[in-house]
Amino acid sequence: MSSLDVRPLTGALGAEVRGIALADVDDALFGRIHQLLLEHLVLFFRDEAGLTPADHKAFGSRFGQLEVHQFLPKLPEHEEIVVLDSDAGAKADVWHTDVTYAQSPPIASVLQILQSPEVGGDTMWSNQYLAYEALSEPIRELVDGLTALHGFAYGSFRSEAEHPVVRVHPETGRRSLYVNRMFTQRIPQLTAGESEALLAHLFTVSESPQRVCRFRWNEGAVAVWDNRATQHYAVNDYSARRVGRRVTVLGDEPKGDGPRWAHHQGPGMSATAVKK
Repeated sequence: MSSLDVRPLTGALGAEVRGIALADVDDALFGRIHQLLLEHLVLFFRDEAGLTPADHKAFGSRFGQLEVHQFLPKLPEHEEIVVLDSDAGAKADVWHTDVTYAQSPPIASVLQILQSPEVGGDTMWSNQYLAYEALSEPIRELVDGLTALHGFAYGSFRSEAEHPVVRVHPETGRRSLYVNRMFTQRIPQLTAGESEALLAHLFTVSESPQRVCRFRWNEGAVAVWDNRATQHYAVNDYSARRVGRRVTVLGDEPKGDGPRWAHHQGPGMSATAVKK
């Protein structure tokens, strides 16, 4: 434990952790890693080229039950490990929080990059605590009383959920913005125009560079992030192949203040409309 070397990456979030191997994490060391994750929101472990799929799953399972994704490609004989291959279209170059269209979105993910371009292919994360705190007091008071509809459709798969615009982290008690450009459809308490305008502002605040860290991958490096208080973006500035493996930890239901207003009823305002 004394050899643990923690190096903050930016003033907003993110830290590199050195001096350990994820395959050898015991209960005491995991407790320290867990606390560091709550503090820094995303942790990076560079020297993990020897991490096996079984090790990957074992480490992820310390956070909770692992997801078996509905449609993303899996590693053979390891259904909990999703394979993200840029040659197969795995380029998530839109700011998002994972799977907010589910009733209980994931709480964390553990991603290892196995093949990386020589130049490009970084990933960015943003701190949604700071995004909420950057809002003026009147806007914070407004969004504390709103919900948002999230949705996603892919082939025959379809899912939608309604979550607070501001969620309260179940472990830290801090408030964070909980809307994202990829999955958030609208704010049902507002008119269509009001919802569009407010979401555009919230997206801009949530993606602002002063609340972002950017990680340059090396092959074998691992990132672990708290999906409850971050967004992330895979920078699509490369042409060479990029391959990663990810496990995702099943989630909890986002909690916040209850909505202070009913859904707005007006033309074209069906509460279950989901973009295709």
